[in-house]
Parts: sequence; C-alpha cells; structure tokens
Amino acid sequence: MKAQLGGDEGKHKFVLKTPKGTRDYNPKQMAIRERVFSAIITCFKRHGAEVIDTPVFELKDFDIAGQFDPMIPDAECLKIVHEILSDLQLGDFLIKVNDRRILDGMFAVCGVPDSKFRTICSSVDKLDKMPWEEVRSEMVGEKGLSPEAADRIGEYVQLHGGLDLIERLLQDPKLSQNKLAKEGLGDMKLLFEYLTLFGITGKISFDLSLARGLDYYTGVIFEAVLLQQENDHVEEAASVGSVAGGGRYDGLVGMFDPKGRKVPCVGVSIGIERIFSILEQRVEASEEKIRTTETQVLVASAQKKLLEERLKLISELWDAGIKAEVLYKKNPKLLNQLQYCEDTGIPLVAIVGEQELKDGVVKLRVVATREEVNVRRESLVEEIRMRTSRP
Repeated sequence: MKAQLGGDEGKHKFVLKTPKGTRDYNPKQMAIRERVFSAIITCFKRHGAEVIDTPVFELKDFDIAGQFDPMIPDAECLKIVHEILSDLQLGDFLIKVNDRRILDGMFAVCGVPDSKFRTICSSVDKLDKMPWEEVRSEMVGEKGLSPEAADRIGEYVQLHGGLDLIERLLQDPKLSQNKLAKEGLGDMKLLFEYLTLFGITGKISFDLSLARGLDYYTGVIFEAVLLQQENDHVEEAASVGSVAGGGRYDGLVGMFDPKGRKVPCVGVSIGIERIFSILEQRVEASEEKIRTTETQVLVASAQKKLLEERLKLISELWDAGIKAEVLYKKNPKLLNQLQYCEDTGIPLVAIVGEQELKDGVVKLRVVATREEVNVRRESLVEEIRMRTSRP
C-alpha cells in the first residue's frame, strides 16, 4: 500500500489505525473478560445448556410431545440470571419482571386505543429513566392519549412488589375482567411460586412499569439492573442501565417455519460489554491486582550454568500438564526470578540448585509465605497439583 501511495514522497501519509467498530484488549482486560465469559458459560452448562455455532441460519424440525408448563423454563431463566450476577459479584442487583399480556390488558382497561398500544408501551418503557410526569406529558402531548387514560395508566405503572401485589391485582375490578390481564396475572402468580422454590424472590420485583419495547414478546418479560450502594467504588454503576434482559417470545421462531408451527421460546441477553466496563472500572478504582496468566509454578535456578536443568524440569512439568514458566536468560539472578513471581502472581517457585540435583530433590517455594520445602523430583508434579488446587 505504501508503494501504491508513492512511498514517503509527496503529501500522502500511511497511518495504521484500529478498524472502526473494533478495539484492542490488553492482558488485564482480557483476564476480566475471560472471568465474565467463564462465569456465564459455567452457569449455562450447570443448567444443561448445549453449545452451538450457527454460521448459517437453519430451522430444524422438532416436535414437543404433550403440554408443558412455560413458567418452569421462565423461572429457570430468571434463576440463571440470578446465578450469573451473583457469581460475578457485581454488587446488589434487582430483577424486574412483568408480562406483556398484563400490559396489554392494563392498556385496554385504561382506555388506550388498540392502535396506540405499542407507542404507549414505548413511553412506559422510559420510566426507568424519566419521572412519571414527563412520561405522562409525552403520552398526552406527543402521542395523543387522553389525559384521563394517562392518569389511569399512572395508577398501575407505579406499582411494584411480589405475590401480595399479584393477589391484589387479581382482585382488581378492572383487570380481573380483562382476559389477557387475568391470564398474565395467573401465570405471574405461578412464576413467583416457582421462584420461591428456587429461593430468589428477594431479588425479584413484579414491576408494572417494565415494558421492554420489542414487539415479539408474548408473555413474561424481565430486566436485571444494578443498584447503587453507599461507598461503592463505581459511581457510574447506577447509570449503566440494565445488565441483562429477556422474556418469552412464542411467536417469533414459528414465523420462519414453512409449516407455521408455534415454537415456545424464552431467552435472555447478557450485557457483556456493560458488565465488563463495570468490572474494569472497579479494578482500576480499587487498584486490585489482576493475574493475566494461569501459571502455577516458575522453574528457577539458584546458581549459574543450570539452564539445561531448568529446561529439563520445565519439560517434565509441561508433559504432566502443569502450567509452568521459565525466564529466558541463561543465568538469571534468583532474586530477579522471585521478584518476577511477586509481580505476576505466580504462586510457586521450583528451584533447582547444585545441592538439590545431588539429593534428587527440588526446592518448592510458596511465594506468598516464603515457605520452602524439599520435594522428591518424582513427587513434584503431585505436590504442585495439591498446593495449587487449594481454594
């Protein structure tokens, strides 16, 4: 390309830039990302998830025999979100849940015309960012809803709670007469009963302001948000928005099936980039040391001219599946080797010296405590595995 531009002559300049829409990640950032992905993948596998790769979209034929209770997978989906956020230790969080049928029923009994359901739903969806007065003003002033209908909506969308609220709404003289709302509230009650069995209702809130503007949702919808805590290192956490969201979309997949079959589905989207940003900011603020390697042991030498012995030993460790490193200098000072372990977080040092070679042992040093113990060479692999497998 430089040749095509005429080399260094003239006004043309050749500048290397990161392509738009991409970014570089340094080792510390990659360690954080790997931790996030590992927690998510581990959680999904714990719940029987399978890994797929779909370079081409396909719809495979399958049948669901008999009836099943959709609230069970919905509850499990919420349990998965709860586990992921707990495992990542992001701080206090809340999972808001609602149901599109309850929303549509609520709009109907409040006097919202059918043609305005979706546009009013998008206004309600802004309640996590705007006060009710501004949302009401948008409904009436911009979207042409009557002030009376807006006020009736306001009585509902500012409610949140648990089973008690669901029971109260099931007795509501207006909602109880609407088929969609009654159906949605009945399923929401069942959902909360399952969530109680899962032991996570303390982090779940039935929130009538939750709308999630996507039209393809057909039932339960949910969104997970982080809650700002006092003395939190990350002041921006409250303004990050949701870190996970999803719901039931029973009509979406069937749109692509030539036979038009209904395919029940529930799914969740995890806000990877938002979670990554939160953790990265937290690490920077706390000056926490992040290990960027998984090295279990550094093979070191105590005297000069022991390069061959170091290479022999590290080869034995590699062949046994031990994650090990060695410094590339021929005769590194022992102090420098130990300092390298301190700087990079390597927990163990396997030291070979002239006396150790004569005795058939390796001196194993615990970096954190500076404890040293002589280990028979044939027992070294097992000793390293035992010491690095401890919590």
